[in-house]
Amino acid sequence: MSEANPAQEGTAQPATSLAGMEAAAGVEQGTNDNGGGLDAEVDEYGELLASLGRIYDQDVRIAVHEAGHAVCARVLGHEVGGVTVNPNVARGYQGFCWGVGHTEAFAEGRGDASDVRDAVGPIMPQAGEDRRAVADIFGSVYAKCIEFLAGRAAERMLLDGEPAVPADDLRQARELALLICNSEEAIDTFLAHCDVAAHDLLLPYGPIIMTLQLVLRIKRTLDGAEIDKIIWDMEARKALAKELKRRADWRNAELAAARFQAKCDPLDAAWLPSSSHDEVQ
Repeated sequence: MSEANPAQEGTAQPATSLAGMEAAAGVEQGTNDNGGGLDAEVDEYGELLASLGRIYDQDVRIAVHEAGHAVCARVLGHEVGGVTVNPNVARGYQGFCWGVGHTEAFAEGRGDASDVRDAVGPIMPQAGEDRRAVADIFGSVYAKCIEFLAGRAAERMLLDGEPAVPADDLRQARELALLICNSEEAIDTFLAHCDVAAHDLLLPYGPIIMTLQLVLRIKRTLDGAEIDKIIWDMEARKALAKELKRRADWRNAELAAARFQAKCDPLDAAWLPSSSHDEVQ
C-alpha cells in the first residue's frame, strides 16, 4: 500500500522507456483519437494528476509500487482482489493492492495484519515448543511479509532514487513477524531477508511490472481478472519470443551446417581414387 505522499521529490523515471510503452499501450487498449491526438490525452492525464495533487513521477512511483505488490502475490500463487492508484483520504492511502475477501474483512473490522496477529497469536507455540502443527502459519507469514515488502522492492528495481519508507507496509509486516520472532533483532533480520527475497522474486518480472503499472495509470483501478490477463499476455509473448528465437537459432545452425557441407564436398571429390580408364591411359 502506498501511503499519503509516498514519492520522494525529484526524478523517478523508470529504467525502461515509458514513451514507447505508452504508445504501444495506446494500441493495446484501443485508444480512441477523436482529433485531439496525444496532446489531448496528455492534457487529460495532467488534469487528473492536478486534481489528485500529484506530479507525473509520483503517479509512476505509486503505480510501480502497487504493481510490485500484485505481481509478487501472483508469483507466490496468491489471488489478488484488485489494485488501484487512486487515493482514499479516509483510509489514508495513495494506492492500494488488496486480496480476495479483503473488502468484506475490512467492513467487519478485521482487514489488518494486527487483526491476524490478535487472532493467531494465542495459538502460536512458545520458544522450545513443537512448531510442526503451525508450520503452515510460518510459511504464510513468510510469504505475506515478502508481499508487503514487494512494493518498495519494485521501486528500487525499476525507478531511480531510494523510495520513501513504506510505513504501513512495514508496520503490517512487523505485526506478522511478531508471530514467529521473539525479539526486535530477530524481526529486523527477518524483514531484511524478506526485503531481499522480494527483490529476487520480482527480478525476472520487470517488464510485467512496467506493463501493469502503465495500464494501471491509464485505467486507475484493475480487478483480479484484469491483472491476471495482463500477466498471462506478457508471459505468452515472452514464451513466443523465446520459441521464435529457438527456431531462428536452429535455422541458422542448419544454414551453417549446409555451408560447411558445401565447402567439404569439393575436398571429398579431390580425394576420390582415379577411374580404371585413367589407370589404363
